[in-house]
Amino acid sequence: MTGFEHLLRELTPQVLGALVRRYGHFDACEDAVQEALLAASQQWPRDGVPEQPRAWLITVASRRLTDELRSEEARRRRENAVAVDIPLVAPGADSAGPRDADDTLLLLFLCCHPSLNRAAQIALTLRAVGGLTTDEIARALLVPEDTMRKRITRAKQSVRASGIPFRPPPPSELPARLAAVLQVLYLIFNEGYTSTDRVDLAEEAIRLTRLLPTNGETAGLLALMLLTHARRPARTTPAGDLIRLDEQDRTLWNADLIAEGTAIITDAMTRFPLGSYQLQAAIAAVHNEAKTPEATDWPQIVALYDLLIRFDDTPIALLNRAVAIAMLQGPQAGLTLIDDLTKDPRLTNHHRVAIARAHLLELAGNIPEALTAYLDAARKTTSLPEQRYLNTRAARLRTYS
Repeated sequence: MTGFEHLLRELTPQVLGALVRRYGHFDACEDAVQEALLAASQQWPRDGVPEQPRAWLITVASRRLTDELRSEEARRRRENAVAVDIPLVAPGADSAGPRDADDTLLLLFLCCHPSLNRAAQIALTLRAVGGLTTDEIARALLVPEDTMRKRITRAKQSVRASGIPFRPPPPSELPARLAAVLQVLYLIFNEGYTSTDRVDLAEEAIRLTRLLPTNGETAGLLALMLLTHARRPARTTPAGDLIRLDEQDRTLWNADLIAEGTAIITDAMTRFPLGSYQLQAAIAAVHNEAKTPEATDWPQIVALYDLLIRFDDTPIALLNRAVAIAMLQGPQAGLTLIDDLTKDPRLTNHHRVAIARAHLLELAGNIPEALTAYLDAARKTTSLPEQRYLNTRAARLRTYS
């Protein structure tokens, strides 16, 4: 990906947020931004990136949107013979100047629209703010791609049909929307962390989380991101191949991020009621405190997972708990739990189940079944780095079988 393509990807949510804040027509704004991005992709390689690329995109998108809204207004007037109140705002002075508020953060709250259910809020925000494709969103939320495509379409239609202005939420509505915002930021971060070429997503999620109102779960999410992001330098080889947590060079972990994340979660757990993100951050802190894999405090991690599933018994949390129990009680104990989890339709064909089974089967010395599980996981994942890692593990086991 070229430098200007990275720039366009970074600026897209900022430009969309600025337009939505000004015009309020989310669907039309998204179309106008896409047209502006297309124009930039054609002109910038030829003419060079403008001095103020964000302002350039806002201006172009605003002009396209204004033309479209005027055309729509004229059509409706012809059809209904009545005036239609469509806000037509020409690009203002702030198109080229600094923002009074962070438009990307504002866009997060806008996407958590009261006419949408939680699943639709999350899908729409991942698309608008995270810039994720429909396939990436589907994988992040463990649903089929076609289902996600329909969900996003319905979300846009619901906003349009609700008649509720797509405007910045009043302060009284912010707490109700915050839970969805936190979940979206977590998913954006995970997509950036697990991808080898989307570090920008992880860093943007951290930046936006720092801007949120402070409470226990906001602090917990920020700590979780920092503690996880601290391990990124050791997560892959120079060639981009994945390295499992217990095989990473821990001297490469970012000590400053670990110190900051640990301080935040320690403070949050003493000042606020416990929550899901706080407990996940506490688990990450225990992992990061261990100087070697053997020094990991597995009893504490299992106890934290036991608390976590009281707040959030998601399939991934249950899967991670099974692995933690395997580290404490032996691989067979974990495999028994994982076999039960495969009955959950959300995990039936998920590659992470196959990865966990393969790892525990390998620890148990069951090489033939571990080999089969690694190959099964490689077939199920859509991540190329994960496919390489899993096929490499399988190739190593073939030498023993």
